[in-house]
Amino acid sequence: MPRRPRIVLPNVPLHIIQRGNNRQACFYARQDYHVYLEWLGKYAVETGCTVHAYVLMTNHVHLLLTPENSESVGHMMKKLGQRYVQYVNRTYRRSGTLWEGRYRSCLIQSEIYLYTCHRYIELNPVRAKLVDHPADYPWSSYQA
Repeated sequence: MPRRPRIVLPNVPLHIIQRGNNRQACFYARQDYHVYLEWLGKYAVETGCTVHAYVLMTNHVHLLLTPENSESVGHMMKKLGQRYVQYVNRTYRRSGTLWEGRYRSCLIQSEIYLYTCHRYIELNPVRAKLVDHPADYPWSSYQA
């Protein structure tokens, strides 16, 4: 059965979710988070995506971004995903996939939903009981 095509509209924000395979960890050490964020910034600029919010949880990632064109997100996620998987596999002497299939994406069609999604992303570590306040979590855009 063919995959459903993604709906991506230029200059319309998207909520992106990418999970670890079988909900397993994607980040094992502090350096992993730094590497992912460095490449997120690099590939967002290269592909024309503006990142509004992010959170890197142990086993998944949330991004809120706006693509410049309909191909921007796919290109960014492909470059970022492939490079990060290569890094993890090389660093931890493992092989195979890291991500659980394709990333999920949802169009943000109203300003209210944009703010709701932004808040949802940055409160994720609080809801997971990792911290009491989003400012205490180092791997989100809250402090950026």
